[in-house]
Amino acid sequence: MDPEKIAAIGYCFGGAVVLSMARSGVDLDGVVSFHGALEGLAPINQDGVKARFMVFNGAADPFVSEEAKQTFKTEMDGAGLTYEFIDYPGAMHTFTNPEADEKAATYGLPLKYDAAADQDSWQKTQEFFREIF
Repeated sequence: MDPEKIAAIGYCFGGAVVLSMARSGVDLDGVVSFHGALEGLAPINQDGVKARFMVFNGAADPFVSEEAKQTFKTEMDGAGLTYEFIDYPGAMHTFTNPEADEKAATYGLPLKYDAAADQDSWQKTQEFFREIF
């Protein structure tokens, strides 16, 4: 283990947490957000951000508005931060969780597992880590 090589992954609320950590200047090499919130994030520390960002979002996720996506991208672009934003067509919230369909039925929530988006996002995460480390 190399203490100089640190990244963070977050899902849903955890996705917002890792994005906020990196935006505020926590010493991370990279962060990956899976179907994370994009609103209410920490402001960007203009001088302290070191991390690269990978954001995986479900384009059909009702919890993430088009406005939130555009605001996020505008802020990131304006600060000159390195990020990739992948918006999976048709994918909904919790697209990486194989139990999402069961939870959706049980609790009446707009959740859905998407095997293709799950597999693609995990493959891209592994590639991202190979690049940053």
